[in-house]
Amino acid sequence: MRKSYKTAILSACEAAKTIAVTAEKAERDLTDGERDAIETHLKQAEVLQETANREDELRGKMDAMVKTIGLVVEANDGTVPPLDIAPRGSAAERKAMTVGQTFIKSGEFTGLMKSLPNGRASEKMHVQSGVVAFKSLFTGADHDTDAGALIRPDYRGLLDPYYEKPLTIRSIVGSGSTTSDSLEYVRMVSTTNNAAVVAEATSSAPIAGAVTPVMGGLKPESGFEFEKDSTTVKTIAHWIPATKRALSDASQIRSLIDSFLRYGLEEALEGELVSGNGTGEHFLGIMNTSGIQTQAAPGTGQDVFDITRMARRKVNIGGRAIPTAYVMNPIDWEKIELKRDANNVFYGGGPFSLTTPHLWGLPVIESEAIPVGTAFVGAWNYAVLYDREQASVQVTDSHNDYFIRNLVAILAEMRAAFAVLRPPAFVQIHLV
Repeated sequence: MRKSYKTAILSACEAAKTIAVTAEKAERDLTDGERDAIETHLKQAEVLQETANREDELRGKMDAMVKTIGLVVEANDGTVPPLDIAPRGSAAERKAMTVGQTFIKSGEFTGLMKSLPNGRASEKMHVQSGVVAFKSLFTGADHDTDAGALIRPDYRGLLDPYYEKPLTIRSIVGSGSTTSDSLEYVRMVSTTNNAAVVAEATSSAPIAGAVTPVMGGLKPESGFEFEKDSTTVKTIAHWIPATKRALSDASQIRSLIDSFLRYGLEEALEGELVSGNGTGEHFLGIMNTSGIQTQAAPGTGQDVFDITRMARRKVNIGGRAIPTAYVMNPIDWEKIELKRDANNVFYGGGPFSLTTPHLWGLPVIESEAIPVGTAFVGAWNYAVLYDREQASVQVTDSHNDYFIRNLVAILAEMRAAFAVLRPPAFVQIHLV
């Protein structure tokens, strides 16, 4: 552990100890304020300890890699710098790079390739890269919140470009972070709004029927109902095999990461955000969160337009929130877009419309994670994805018999937690 961490941890512990000693000398119990202050100092020490341990772990992995394959990246002064997990280039350049580009430009990958004779992995050479971490695997180059911005046809290379489907729910939910493996949060269950005009008091006499003597001009009371809930951090990961010859080709590695590994994590995350059942290592998705409002299927004299508009109203009134988007399966959205009036004219813009899909003034997000016949409308900022660990990519031949088969494993993973902070702000619509 570096000296700076030890000093900071010791300082936080000493601050907590000083408060406790002061109370002991005065022969009294700790006050609420003193307890809160001690808890704050101790939490600060725990966070610093955890950060220091993670850094020591990374340095240990780097040292192991150096010893195994002789990877030495010297600084200008001839010393070996600490493990670099940040992408090269300016902030603007980093923002414009895909995950695959960032990986092949990272110090870990370039150092690995420099250690290989002529930049190629021989059949008998052990391969082990350092961990390359990313602040967010789901932030695109064109739009800060667009999950689909990283999907670039030019980089799909080795894979069928038609395999991918648009994934967009991630782009509309809120983003947060956590430094723990468990997360406690407050969920708003319901609201009571009794706001009303109040006449000026005309007398100092108590109001008739009041529980306690209250003078005229009584104001109505409103309130909120909250409940405390918790969730745990989940891991989403997968890996793919590649040949050492492909490892020597940076463009192929970039294609594998951007076209499959990155997309695979997004696809799994999309499904968990919608339909995770909250058991085991699954998120508790929108569909299985208690307190979500519902909108029944069209009744007599109603159609899909009626119920989608009524569902939006429920977000406003029942959820006390401003709806931000509809989300539905592409099959259901196709049925709505194909609807025509009595003159056989499309209700929407028709096949030549260039506008973004909208319904009742809100954007429509298409997602195959939503079951056919179901749709959602809500204030999606009240559903938050908390990042626990940065998404990472790592390469190794230390798997099974990969070393003697001239293969490597490329692993991508992320850790996060998900929570719906205001369930009434979402409405599940039964389209049929």
